[in-house]
Amino acid sequence: MNFIILSSSRGTTMQAVMEAVDDGSLTMECLGLVSDKEDRECVAKANKAGWPVAIVEKIDGEQREDYDKRIDQACKDLGADNHTLIAALGWMFILSPWFVTAWANRIINVHPALLPKHPGGHAIKDTIESGDEEGGMSIHIIDEGVDTGPILVQKKCTIEEGETEDSLKQKIQALEKEEYPKLLQSIESGAVTL
Repeated sequence: MNFIILSSSRGTTMQAVMEAVDDGSLTMECLGLVSDKEDRECVAKANKAGWPVAIVEKIDGEQREDYDKRIDQACKDLGADNHTLIAALGWMFILSPWFVTAWANRIINVHPALLPKHPGGHAIKDTIESGDEEGGMSIHIIDEGVDTGPILVQKKCTIEEGETEDSLKQKIQALEKEEYPKLLQSIESGAVTL
């Protein structure tokens, strides 16, 4: 099995995945990165590592499905087939139902909260403001909802008195960096099935 990274972020967790591929602890092959802009930090990291990169810029007024069809083509151009996973690592756009159906049960997303609590784009802030004693991260399969797909892995961390968004984000990212490569390897070995 192989995978393509979909990211529009700084690539913090992506870096951990790349390192796991490099050191052999993740044996699944990465076909490359698809991103939305050339100036993303994730793109710089992939370029530095010599990994293939496809940039698919959004066009003003473009329908979500039309954009996703171009993302789909970029994945295929990188070599994706019916056995390819998409590792969504900081992809900041909601995927269209068309794309989710085309890649059904093959898109893995990481979310910085203990789903089903705090879905959406402000999960860490929402966790802090909720008064929860624990935060954490969830890795799940993307379905047509927002952060509603089947959960594959969850890890918790304690929220300390005086915890800030930044300090909680660091704790959560440490969990993501540890668990995402492990999950991909578990899928590769057959220990986790989708």
